[in-house]
Amino acid sequence: MKKDIHPTYYPDAKIICACGHVLTTGSTVKEIHVEICSNCHPFYTGKEKLIDTAGRVDRFKKIKELQKAVGATRRGRTAKRQASSARKLEKERAKAKLEMNTPEPAKTVKKASKKTTAKKSTKK
Repeated sequence: MKKDIHPTYYPDAKIICACGHVLTTGSTVKEIHVEICSNCHPFYTGKEKLIDTAGRVDRFKKIKELQKAVGATRRGRTAKRQASSARKLEKERAKAKLEMNTPEPAKTVKKASKKTTAKKSTKK
C-alpha cells in the first residue's frame, strides 16, 4: 500500500444504536451512531415497531382498507363484458320479435313516366 493515500483503519470501531446496543467492527470511522440495529429492528426481532412520520403509516393503512372495501363491491372486467353481451343479446331478441310480429309492407312497382317514354321514342 502506498503511504498517505488511505484513510486510517480502526479494527475496534464501535457502532452505537439508539436502543443502547453496541457492536464492535472494523471501519475507517472510530464511532458510528445508528437509529436501528439488528437488536431492535422488527425484521430480526419479530416485533412490529413502527416509526410514524406525520401519520403516513395510519394514512397508508386507511387507504388499504378503503381499497379492500371498494374491491369487494367492484365488478371485474369479465363480469362487465358478460353483462354487456347479455344486454346486446336482449336488444337483438327484442328487435327480432318486433320484426316477426309486424307484417311486411306491400312492394310497389314504379311506373315509368310518360315524358321519359316519349323522349325515347322520338330519338329512334
